[in-house]
Amino acid sequence: MKKISLIALVGVGLLAASCNKAKTDTSVGTEQTVAESKGEMLKVDSVASVVNWKAFHKGGFAPRWGTLNVKSGDLSIEGGQVTAGNFIIDMTSIKVDPASVTEADKKPAELEVHLKSADFFNVEKNPVSDFKITSVADLKETPKDAVAGANKTISGNLTLLGKTMNVTFPAKVDVAGDTAAIQAKFTVNRADWGIKFGTTESDPAEWMISKDIEIAIDVKAKK
Repeated sequence: MKKISLIALVGVGLLAASCNKAKTDTSVGTEQTVAESKGEMLKVDSVASVVNWKAFHKGGFAPRWGTLNVKSGDLSIEGGQVTAGNFIIDMTSIKVDPASVTEADKKPAELEVHLKSADFFNVEKNPVSDFKITSVADLKETPKDAVAGANKTISGNLTLLGKTMNVTFPAKVDVAGDTAAIQAKFTVNRADWGIKFGTTESDPAEWMISKDIEIAIDVKAKK
């Protein structure tokens, strides 16, 4: 697995096939104050929610993709809008889709073991990651590659490997009756969270690993 990269978070909605086409307007900055939970609280449905991820070698070659389970969480609803919330991602649940492993000498299970190791997500020490909403605002202009139906801009603190960074991305947010849903897709640089395996070009055996990870989140909550 020396030549693949990935994420997590979280990730899901599914991802574009091209490395270049998949990038959306995502900004990453320092940790921000988490939005206060007010109004009605809806529990995240861990069975119906998922994070999808996709990663590449540089240039978009040899993509790998798969899923992560959402363990728990909640969304706050006030005035018919999602105003706060969080969800926890089970990093031990990381899966590699067998369809993404086309090389005869590679096995999905081996790639999963490597992704769980200290080279990437070190799940023994960091079994979970989390995302905590810091703000939700109306989307002023829909980026070309945003998830279909995007109507909001969400900012939130994403914690991976114990490091927290604030991520802002377009999302589709729906509130109807006793349910709420958030769908989004965006790209982050894993090195921002200290996931640096294969990011140096000094080693010819590893320099082709891309730093970019595509994440698509599909989080559903209900009363």
